[in-house]
Amino acid sequence: MGLALLGSALAVFCFLVTPLVALLWRALPGLLDNGFSPLAAGALRLSLLTATATTAITVLIGTPTAYLLARYRFRGRSLLSTLIDLPMVLPPAVAGLALLMAFGRRGLLGGPLAAISVRLPFTTVAVITAQTFVAAPFYIRQARTGFAAVDPRLENMAASLGLSNWRIVFRVTLPLARRSLLSGAIMAWARALAEFGATIIFAGTFQGRTQTMPLAIYIGLQEDLKAALTLAGILLVVSFSVLTIVRLLADRGEGDA
Repeated sequence: MGLALLGSALAVFCFLVTPLVALLWRALPGLLDNGFSPLAAGALRLSLLTATATTAITVLIGTPTAYLLARYRFRGRSLLSTLIDLPMVLPPAVAGLALLMAFGRRGLLGGPLAAISVRLPFTTVAVITAQTFVAAPFYIRQARTGFAAVDPRLENMAASLGLSNWRIVFRVTLPLARRSLLSGAIMAWARALAEFGATIIFAGTFQGRTQTMPLAIYIGLQEDLKAALTLAGILLVVSFSVLTIVRLLADRGEGDA
């Protein structure tokens, strides 16, 4: 029994790790010898900019939403929670097409946006919009878990001492939920950095404007394989680092509990 389980685990490990090792084996020499090509450098710069902007927007709009879902019971709460989680399981192409039908020139809101001279599709703002659409649910889900884990008795005790609701949130609730908020923000940033499907449909792939790292990898497979390998290696290292940080935060939270 033990040998069978060990053999199964070893087979899964080899299957999952071998492609990653092969990618690093091809990507690292080119990066060390040649550095970044213009295609890779531009895509990396744009990805870091848009992913960071996406994370800031997600934290700003997602934190109150997560607090609402964790702390209040109201009619339609389950439906709202399901709709917020839906982009996590939508096929990327569906997400991109949905954004195009909502904000495109002929979309649901295309006319009102055009009336105020706002054009979203195929711009850098479109990249941030697509990234936020797919990344925000990851943050909200994690933040909601963090808020739900805060003992309400601590908040009630702070209220009994005369603190206002806002001061309770900022001085009690947010500090106690900080690990979940931080891990959620990191996951949202990583998801935004890796976004491909919704972005290519809603924003297109224009170098220097909408061509993020995943899109540059896609283009590089046809035009610049070294740049594609370099960016793929960077994304692999970033993804591994993000998962490691999130796991460390989770382990520290369990240890404190």
